[in-house]
Amino acid sequence: MFHIHVLETEGLGNRSYLAGGGRAAVVVDPPRDVDRVIAAAARRGVRIVAVAETHVHNDYVTGGLELARLTGARYLVPAGALVDYARVAVADGDVEEIEAGLGLRAVATPGHTPHHTSYVLEEDGRAVAAFTGGSLLLGGVGRPDLVEPRLTDRLARAQHASVRRLATELDDEVAVLPTHGFGSFCSAGQSGGGHATIGAAKATNPALLKDVETFVAELLAGLDDVPAYYAHMGPANSAGPAPMDLTAPERADAIEIARRLAAGEWVIDLRDRRAYAQGHVAGSLNIEVAGQLATYLAWLIPWGKPVTLLAETADEITRAQRELARVGIDRPAAAAVGSPADWAGDGVPLASFPRATFADLAAARERGAEPVVLDVRREAERSQGWIEGSVHVPVHQVHQRLDEVPAGTVWVHCAGGMRAAIAASALDAAGREVVAVDDGYAAAAAAGLTLVTPAQH
Repeated sequence: MFHIHVLETEGLGNRSYLAGGGRAAVVVDPPRDVDRVIAAAARRGVRIVAVAETHVHNDYVTGGLELARLTGARYLVPAGALVDYARVAVADGDVEEIEAGLGLRAVATPGHTPHHTSYVLEEDGRAVAAFTGGSLLLGGVGRPDLVEPRLTDRLARAQHASVRRLATELDDEVAVLPTHGFGSFCSAGQSGGGHATIGAAKATNPALLKDVETFVAELLAGLDDVPAYYAHMGPANSAGPAPMDLTAPERADAIEIARRLAAGEWVIDLRDRRAYAQGHVAGSLNIEVAGQLATYLAWLIPWGKPVTLLAETADEITRAQRELARVGIDRPAAAAVGSPADWAGDGVPLASFPRATFADLAAARERGAEPVVLDVRREAERSQGWIEGSVHVPVHQVHQRLDEVPAGTVWVHCAGGMRAAIAASALDAAGREVVAVDDGYAAAAAAGLTLVTPAQH
């Protein structure tokens, strides 16, 4: 009997897979922190004999090269991928034997990238699962615009054809196991769910329900913002990433933290946004370690800028360091554990700002106040409707567009509170008076705030 073990990387919205039989296994699209993969294989009592990449990833640094080196496994990479290291170049139809009766067949599925390849797990010659990477996702497809703008239309059409090829060649009961689509910005539209089959995809996936012209038009119209750090992931993966370094960073005291802030470096407070709002080191930014830390810090920070981490416990620093290394932020410049009073130093006052709800915002307006309302959601979210009179700057652009935020007290909101806290911390660090709206966007209408829809605009 075959087995498939799922390795979640929730902060990035991705999944990797360990699949095999009683003695041997293959790993598909491994994360950079390969210790997780090796531990999973040890628990199963299997030897990793092959590591397979569906494509050169644009959203995270792969651990494939390092995993193959550590285990002696064959490293399978699509033949069309331009990489600077030795690997087994995989072409359409190639089969990699995992153990007797269990093999992995390559299926060319261009679209997410020109060289994208899916892998079909076959037991005694019968397909049982398809590792579809960034091709066929659960309810959608991988976005086609991450490689080169001139290729986007062509890749979107290839994506439609590739998904249909999988649906045509595989039986309905074959499991569909994508890498992207669980919150990843690599997916076109947010898909999810625990698992699916080819049969389920036929009933729900737009690529299988719409003609190519309709599919391509809707796919391209619905593409969302691309995290800025994606531009660095493909080159890193093509060159061959270095092993992940999780040794503890240099410890910083209050004087060192102040020095780094004065030098224009980024100091990130990893605490819960509620605790941060109550008191924090002036000039620090807040990105919760429990949120999408890697995505938003890597998206916001100028690439290569030194970062210092602040947290209540050493375990939180370790967790943050692991998450950041997955997207190429390899070594924090420094770190500090404790409380804001420790980090600020004796006699240095802490900064703070209030939190509020949409009902509080409505009440402020009713009292005649004219607060600046800053919407930091993404463009695609904003296009579905917004609070009347609000200003829009997506969270990942706030630190670059501070001069576009009107004078006055700024009430910052997003869809749920996390991104509003990030933006509020950036405004606070710049010396602005700010209120963080920590509330679900659905409460805005219930609070009596006037919402504008595109049709009304």
